[in-house]
Amino acid sequence: MSFTIFADTRMALARDSLAGLSAGDALGSQYFVPGNTPADLAAGRLPAPPWSWTDDTEMACSVVRALDTAGEIDRDALALAFAERAEPYRGYGPGAVTVLRLIRTGTPWPVAAAAAFEGQGSCGNGAAMRVAPLGAYFADSTSRAAAQARASAEVTHAHPEGIAGAVAVAVAAALAARGRLDGQRPDAARLLAGVAGALDPGGEVHRGVRRAADLRDRSLAEAVDALGNGSRVTAQDTVPFTLWVAARHLADYPAAIRACVEAGGDVDTTAAIVGGVVAAYTGVGVPGGVPADWLAAREPLPAWLD
Repeated sequence: MSFTIFADTRMALARDSLAGLSAGDALGSQYFVPGNTPADLAAGRLPAPPWSWTDDTEMACSVVRALDTAGEIDRDALALAFAERAEPYRGYGPGAVTVLRLIRTGTPWPVAAAAAFEGQGSCGNGAAMRVAPLGAYFADSTSRAAAQARASAEVTHAHPEGIAGAVAVAVAAALAARGRLDGQRPDAARLLAGVAGALDPGGEVHRGVRRAADLRDRSLAEAVDALGNGSRVTAQDTVPFTLWVAARHLADYPAAIRACVEAGGDVDTTAAIVGGVVAAYTGVGVPGGVPADWLAAREPLPAWLD
């Protein structure tokens, strides 16, 4: 199906994805707090509010703000926004802190990003964790979603796998939002095949997404064993697993987030990625969508977003 998406619809899709990303991030982060257990969530017992969000949400808000302002990614402007808005207590990793400090003090972003990890560039999951709303925004074009995701990633992640992780998540969110618009939910095989088709077949993220497709009918424990759960904080260890969860639970946001919490690992980031992709399909405050009480428990988003 071919269609045109107007600017207000694009932004509505991006905002729904951001709601899912931020609620997943904020709820996931609560499971690093002693006393909160996956069993509680499985039984319907939520952590006490407010749920503070992390760097995942803070950076995603800058991506959404950039799209609302310009309709596309301006890498220079986005790099500066990331650097100036970063609140270190939000949980930024040491590599991100270093890159953003360099940008904030005048180092050009290509130099700062390339210098990370002794010149290898970052293959971390940071570019992937913030990008789902961008994919939803470009629901009418997976190729444009991929290109814009690459641009959004390059300002902090020079490693090909770090960039591939962002492309994979953006394409998944674009396909999810497109399915919502045309009324046809993409099944797990089609969603994961569409993501894999946008990636370099020689890359580890691509191989992981292909493996996720082969595991789509397996248990959560088997998926974690084969794909990881973000514990290594790399795109390779995070993105294939999160897309396995999103593809499996695309019409059920609470179930998708519960799966991330049960899987353990880098829970705030896996729940942010999954939440952003799934909410692009389900929306907010509807059956299967982001629950209204979860959003009420989540810390308000930054005032500068509006």
